[in-house]
Amino acid sequence: MENEHKSRFAKLIEWREEHIKDNHFLVILSLIIGIATAFAAWVLKGIVHIIQTLVMNISDGAFNIWYLIFPTVGITIASLFVRYVVRDDISHGVTKILAAISQHKSIIKAHNMWSSVVASAVTIGFGGSVGAEAPIVLTGSAIGSNLGRLFRLDQKTLMLLVGCGAAGAIGGIFKAPIAGMAFTLEVLLLDLTMTSLLPLLITSVTATSMAYLLMGSESMFKFESYAPFEVSRIPFIILLGLVCGFVSLYFTRGTIAIEKVFKGIKKPIGKILLGAVILSVLIFFFPPLYGEGYEAIEALLSNQPDSLFEQTLLSPLGTNVWGVVLYLSLIVLFKVLATTATNGAGGTGGIFAPSLFVGCLTGFALAETLNILGINIPMSNFAFAGMAGLMAGVLHAPLTATFLIAELTGGYDLFITLIITSVVSYLTIVAFEPHSLYAMRLAQKGELLTHHKDRSVLTLMKMESVIETDLDVVAPDISLGELVKVIAQSKRNIFPVVNAKTGVLMGIIPLDEVRNIMFQPRLYNRFTAERLMISAPAKINSNMPMEKVMDVFESTGAWNLPVVDDEGRYLGFVSKSKIFNSYRKVLVHFSDE
Repeated sequence: MENEHKSRFAKLIEWREEHIKDNHFLVILSLIIGIATAFAAWVLKGIVHIIQTLVMNISDGAFNIWYLIFPTVGITIASLFVRYVVRDDISHGVTKILAAISQHKSIIKAHNMWSSVVASAVTIGFGGSVGAEAPIVLTGSAIGSNLGRLFRLDQKTLMLLVGCGAAGAIGGIFKAPIAGMAFTLEVLLLDLTMTSLLPLLITSVTATSMAYLLMGSESMFKFESYAPFEVSRIPFIILLGLVCGFVSLYFTRGTIAIEKVFKGIKKPIGKILLGAVILSVLIFFFPPLYGEGYEAIEALLSNQPDSLFEQTLLSPLGTNVWGVVLYLSLIVLFKVLATTATNGAGGTGGIFAPSLFVGCLTGFALAETLNILGINIPMSNFAFAGMAGLMAGVLHAPLTATFLIAELTGGYDLFITLIITSVVSYLTIVAFEPHSLYAMRLAQKGELLTHHKDRSVLTLMKMESVIETDLDVVAPDISLGELVKVIAQSKRNIFPVVNAKTGVLMGIIPLDEVRNIMFQPRLYNRFTAERLMISAPAKINSNMPMEKVMDVFESTGAWNLPVVDDEGRYLGFVSKSKIFNSYRKVLVHFSDE
């Protein structure tokens, strides 16, 4: 029965290939991905709402003491689910997508189509201080990848479908079609071409339309009490952009530093306990850190900060303006710790919502400070623009941030404010960190695909595809006479000298080094390979990124270099000519329109 089913599907694929052109089929898949990602976003939001309602009923309004319990429950359930049901790492969703594009031929595991939805819903529903957006982006990209694999599409098309899934996820969860497309181009680093533009637009618009159908047509945040844009405020908007840039830098480096602490803890129970204690205590004193923080954003956009002081022991701070600034600043400071503790302990969530939350509080606190100093600044405007500034800085995506905040709030009248804040914030952080928080982990390994064509092609190339193993290996104790026999039968002009017992590369013998003595039989028994060998100009490690390999070739001026593993064992040689041939093939494949 199963074989019959496979046979029918194979016939379906054959029929499709014969009757539906690839471009037309790509449009069909884009529509399907848009519908599927919007549905996934709706399911995720629905589960989160159900869990939050259950939590509220249990707490019966007396939330403060329950803040010490609920986040721990959520983290524990999510951690156990990932560890014993999924049995795979599903954290850092967007980083995983970048890794799939750069290193895994755009293949994303099938379980990612649902596992992130379940784990993040539990984490957020019980109060984890993270966002649902990165998990849903991974879900969307996994849908695109697996749908493409189902129909046996090539790697280039798979990459585009992964991007479509991400665009649809942003469009579906935020109702922001332009931001969805911009996110794919800026954050996932796909090239903007006519081939990629249409599918991305179709998926993003389809997902947004479905989101309107499933979740209503209202904007995510109501933003009505704003002051019109004025040119005289531009210096202060630039100041906001600078502040957002430095807060983004703190957000990025703080996250990386705290992640290292959790990675250093080997036992899962230790991670859960540490994360639960940190998160519960922080939420106990700072209730706005509970969950995604969207209620706090709504309050500040409406210029109603008083609601942030409910259910907190620090409510006396709300009685004066400097107390409000201090309270908001402390929340900004601790949000990074709360978010990273949630993920580090075993919860699942993203940094979209945290960056929006921190940006909103940063903008409001700065506006409050300037007003105290006698400068009239509309606080809601700065809270609004601060979201764009933080997102632009943390994600290194000013276009995505600008369009997303405008689409989230309907605040198109303040478009210039958003652009200035986003660009200044991005220019500020990029002076210190060349890569976003998502891309940083891959960039450090040299595994990041970028818009730089040469680097992208080198990233896509794999060491195993360029290693040459047809060179004749010689032992260190063979005589010159024996070496001459090897040379006579060889088609290469380099001979690696390898320890027969350990396999470690000891040196190399270029033909030019022995050419002047190889025709003197009287010397055949006088010299051994070990005496004739020289050190290689450099050794290439088999795990070395291809971009680094080319740097080594450039610095040494060599044309051939030996490849070894971490223990120094000889694996083969790599040559410039082999790399150039492979480079041309990859470039032609990914440049075809």
